[in-house]
Amino acid sequence: MSTAIWHEVECGAYAADLALWERLADERPGAILDLGCGGGRVALHLARRGHRVLGLDSDPELVERARALDLESEVGDAREFDLGVSFGLVLAPMQLLQLFGGREERVRCLRSIAKHLSSDGLAAPAIVEAMPPAAEDASPLPDTREVDGWVYSSLPVGAVSEGGEIRIERLRQTVSPAGELSEEHDEVRLRELDAATLEGEAREAGLRAAGRLPIDPTEAHVGSTVVLLELEA
Repeated sequence: MSTAIWHEVECGAYAADLALWERLADERPGAILDLGCGGGRVALHLARRGHRVLGLDSDPELVERARALDLESEVGDAREFDLGVSFGLVLAPMQLLQLFGGREERVRCLRSIAKHLSSDGLAAPAIVEAMPPAAEDASPLPDTREVDGWVYSSLPVGAVSEGGEIRIERLRQTVSPAGELSEEHDEVRLRELDAATLEGEAREAGLRAAGRLPIDPTEAHVGSTVVLLELEA
């Protein structure tokens, strides 16, 4: 099933972080780099507000979708990239750094970010520091979307923290125009990470801590922390 469709179903409607990215973009001069841009949820929002934004994602299908929406974007690995351009702001929304294999891969990414920051630039990765306890009466609604008569539904069915990972499970269901139902289970694994640890790793990459900003939780999404990083003086 199309990566782009499921990305749009599960992430496309999320907007709780957009005001924060707007604020950071408005405060910093220069171009913006959106790491793990997906189909362009954040990058397109900022571009439509007049900012120059480049998106980077490892999935060619997602990059193709972003380009179809007139977003300047490139296929590349956020763990190690060389774009030959400096940016005033580098974003890593939606817990991108926690999808990597661990500390070594995060530091590689942070070093690449440092190489691409302008002298007064800012890096802003978002992380989930901990999963809140599930409410006993919680009954989340599925994320849904209809595309060309096909109905896509993705229901979060569990989140477990153990062994240094946060495992998030979803039930994906597809209903064809003829009414045929198919389903599959999907699992996302995030490496556990807190802001202090990330700030320590950033120092190894030539970056220093410049503050933290919260993204409040919603009924459907946990809250997160945006760790602000600048080049070492």
